[in-house]
Amino acid sequence: MTDEKLPRVVVIGGGTGMPVLLRGLKNLPISLTALVTVADDGGSTGRIRNEMAIPAPGDIRNVIAALSDAEPMLLNLFQHRFSVGNGLSGHSMGNLLLAAMTSITGDFYDGIKEISRVLNVKGNIYPISNQNMSLNAVFEDGSIVRGESNIPLVNKRIDRVFLNPESIQPLPNAVRAIEQADLVVISPGSLFTSIMPNLIIPQIDIALRKTQGKVVYVCNVMTQAGETTGFSASDHVQAINNHIGEGCLDAIIVHNEPIEKSVRAVYAEENAEPVIYDIEKLVNMGIEIIEGDIINHFHTTVRHDKDKIAKLLYSILKK
Repeated sequence: MTDEKLPRVVVIGGGTGMPVLLRGLKNLPISLTALVTVADDGGSTGRIRNEMAIPAPGDIRNVIAALSDAEPMLLNLFQHRFSVGNGLSGHSMGNLLLAAMTSITGDFYDGIKEISRVLNVKGNIYPISNQNMSLNAVFEDGSIVRGESNIPLVNKRIDRVFLNPESIQPLPNAVRAIEQADLVVISPGSLFTSIMPNLIIPQIDIALRKTQGKVVYVCNVMTQAGETTGFSASDHVQAINNHIGEGCLDAIIVHNEPIEKSVRAVYAEENAEPVIYDIEKLVNMGIEIIEGDIINHFHTTVRHDKDKIAKLLYSILKK
């Protein structure tokens, strides 16, 4: 089947959840596109952003690694992080390469394309925007904090997030990919700092409503301290609706098996717990519920299983 006839799947997200989905999807007979947040400002990414005034490369780097079919040693080099004690301490080699390629090509997206070609990436990778941006949060008490990495540290309930500057525009290819998709997947991840920065960019909400493809949100299995403490599944959906309006999401994927007691205990130390799937509220919101066992039970922490989630998402396409 030619690429033109393959079903088009678009995954939107960032953080640690998105690469898991992409590793599972990349070998399926689909045309795959990843739309990635560029709002991160911590660690190596933050230092490069400050010095070069480019969009955040960190989440892009991890997505490139997830979709690459390069030799393992080359990927190890790309993901290598320099140890403490020298001028490069804390920097990731992949971040530096993306910054260097941006400098060579004169454009962040062009830099991504060249690195993707060198590392034999399967599918398309688009930054959600080609512009440098900052994420800000307004908390329920009215206080405001700037910076993606600072938001969870406040440990207060978030009312909403917004981007600076207000003139941020999406990458046209990203909008086009959503509009032409057969399936749009909003990945699991930090709801306000990894997922929402993609959705609140102008025109993305319009594209999500316009697309003929089903828009599916893969809900987090555990809550996250400082972001979603006490959140149920419907709270996750409501937060998305509050930011981009109703009618963007068609379905939610939830994990329907118990979490091991020993695993729950580890998370409890971090003030995190399994997300409660309040089915009745979700039904009342008009959201289709897709249930399944979608985590890897061999991990000591809760992680989506790349093969299980890919199989479930592909089954949606087949319908």
